[in-house]
Amino acid sequence: MVPLMSLWIPIVLSTVVVFIASSVIHMFMTDHKADFAAVPSEDRVREALSGANIPPGDYAIPYAGSAKAMGEPEWIEKATQGPNAFLTVIPSGIPSMGKSLTQWFIYCTVVGIFAAYVAGHAVAPGEDYLVAFRYVGTVAFVGYSLALPQNSIWFHRNWSATLKSMCDGLVYSLLTAGVFGWLWP
Repeated sequence: MVPLMSLWIPIVLSTVVVFIASSVIHMFMTDHKADFAAVPSEDRVREALSGANIPPGDYAIPYAGSAKAMGEPEWIEKATQGPNAFLTVIPSGIPSMGKSLTQWFIYCTVVGIFAAYVAGHAVAPGEDYLVAFRYVGTVAFVGYSLALPQNSIWFHRNWSATLKSMCDGLVYSLLTAGVFGWLWP
């Protein structure tokens, strides 16, 4: 067993490597440009939403509130007529990249901690690079990618966007595994 505290250098370094790689992927590559599309008649939709004074949060249109309500004729008629949507409203103004980047850095660190924890229990000190790589890479892939399909399954998120994000997660997990394999005690 390798104690978690013995793995703090690969945890921090893998966080930095993934943070930089994700910045490169999202700033310089065009993979994610088509993840969102413009809403037809955007100005009219924005005007209608502005008039509703909707606070930041996640919403469903039409909203049922319970499984029983989804069987009511009023809700069925609204759902049949459409439009149906899941809507995330964020605060007005320029989005704060600083807050999002800080949260992403913390998330990458958490993935590294869990990968270190599992590998620390499964991989002996002095073990071969590929053994550490396999355990860390698997756990990191779970952390970066496997929760994403839920959003496509339940909230109809574009499968293409989900699969591209999962591929990003594969890159992040391989980088994390590489750092841990390289620095395994």
